[in-house]
Amino acid sequence: MPWNPDLYHTFQDERSAPFDDLLKLVKRREGLRVVDLGCGTGELTARLAEYLPGSSVVGIDSSAEMLERAEKLARPNLRFEKAAIEDVAGTWDLIFSNAAIHWIDNHQKLVPRLFSLITPGGQLAVQLPSNHRHPAHTIIIEIALEEPFRTALGGWFRNSPVLSITEYAELLYAQGGIELTVFEKIYPHVLENADALAKWTSGTALIPYFERLPENLKEAFFEIYRARLREKFPALPVFYPFQRTFFSAMRPV
Repeated sequence: MPWNPDLYHTFQDERSAPFDDLLKLVKRREGLRVVDLGCGTGELTARLAEYLPGSSVVGIDSSAEMLERAEKLARPNLRFEKAAIEDVAGTWDLIFSNAAIHWIDNHQKLVPRLFSLITPGGQLAVQLPSNHRHPAHTIIIEIALEEPFRTALGGWFRNSPVLSITEYAELLYAQGGIELTVFEKIYPHVLENADALAKWTSGTALIPYFERLPENLKEAFFEIYRARLREKFPALPVFYPFQRTFFSAMRPV
């Protein structure tokens, strides 16, 4: 997907707060082999490397636009590679992913595969948005299923692969995971108005739709989306309770 780093960073402080909570779940040790899945522009991956002294950290992302920014942060113990999350291979002491795997389908298959790459004594630590039932997301699907967008998209819409916290816990336990930590957390964001909410999702959830729509329909889609958000959230400011899922598990030694 064609990510826009500048647009994504519009809400950088709000997007980085869950990273801090995920980092608290990481067992801090030295000399680890670490991969950060979906590293984006690399700033948070650099913080992860600083948190794990003596470790070798690689950040992977499928976006060339994001990686162009990230490369400026590379150093001997921190490098970046263009790769898809579902194609990651090798063995790792820590697989870390902040707000990325919700873009990958079939978590029933993905999570066990990621855990299989963990070394004995190693850890899988993941945070992902789980607010797909919020109107900011469900309205997108409603519009996508209306004409002329339905025809232009070939009936396509994005169905979230995100599971319940119970399902993630069961998946990790079935793989032999120990020291399980699985929870949801609401991050309360207060936005200026409904247009600010539309701007938020234009940097994330709307991207795959804009990627598929012809140029002459992109602005029309976005204008209808903004209008419906204004109708849904007429009060000022807009309270946006952003829900996120966290899970962490260790592989037995």
